[in-house]
Amino acid sequence: MSKTQDKATQQFETLFLAPARAYGSLTLEYYEKLLSAQLDAFRSYSDLSLAQARAWIDVKDSEGLKQVFETQQKAVKELGERLQGDTKKVVDLSQEFLQKGQQLTEQNVKAASAATK
Repeated sequence: MSKTQDKATQQFETLFLAPARAYGSLTLEYYEKLLSAQLDAFRSYSDLSLAQARAWIDVKDSEGLKQVFETQQKAVKELGERLQGDTKKVVDLSQEFLQKGQQLTEQNVKAASAATK
């Protein structure tokens, strides 16, 4: 290979392949975290719903009904707090992804400028 071909290959790597791999890796990491958060939330919501359904099945008298209503109020409060926390988690993940994406873009612009000189 000639020096010109080597330089062209190196520039192609610097300008296209390396940034694509870095961005792909960042995107994959983001979606892994997002999917994990969604699965955790789904599992939590499902567990809470099933627990409430079981509580309703176990009602045998007015005292049991009263306990189910009290438990349900607590469950609604828990669900609201969980939903708020899950929403914050997704927003934080998205902000982190955007920040890292901006950093990658800045690094790639610098690398491209250095490679074309």
